[in-house]
Amino acid sequence: MTKSTGTGQASGQRAAADVDWPAVLASHDRWLRTVLFARLGERQAVDEVMQEVSLAAIEQKAPLADAAKVAPWLYRLAVTQALLYRRRMGRRRKLTENYARRERPSETDSRTSDPLAWLLADERRKLVRVALDRLPARDAEILLLKYGEEWNYHEIARHLGIGHSAVEARLHRARRRLRSELTALDVVEPSGERQV
Repeated sequence: MTKSTGTGQASGQRAAADVDWPAVLASHDRWLRTVLFARLGERQAVDEVMQEVSLAAIEQKAPLADAAKVAPWLYRLAVTQALLYRRRMGRRRKLTENYARRERPSETDSRTSDPLAWLLADERRKLVRVALDRLPARDAEILLLKYGEEWNYHEIARHLGIGHSAVEARLHRARRRLRSELTALDVVEPSGERQV
């Protein structure tokens, strides 16, 4: 009986080691990028962190125990790498601010005026982004997966490793919080009508 358990564990570890990481990462790339964008807010940062996620997945310093649960494992790996990236950027930003305080560079605004339609759309995008940034990261990422990636509840549950009812509850809370943030920013009126 001990031998069969050991063999089962060995075959599970062997199955995890036999994963075709380039193919797996390619198949999960889009939704992982959405999760990272919800946490980081910058496309360049997402690209950089995805490289770190890919490298960490291939190196497997925290090995994958069950190849069938690769999506939740990649999700946790992506969140961890995003946190490490934010810490790194915080240290870099602090260094830059200290330098800027010492040097006091002068800046001039060389932007040209844009058409009104573009300006209004840009302003609305910024306000929605501000509202998303004010939300907890879990709320922002689930909203982006639902509406940005157009995933259904089952797909979200499977990739995040949570239950269907948990997805429903989290989406309900996230929508309510986003609605209240948009109302606070005067993007929508309390009745739901848009102002911008």
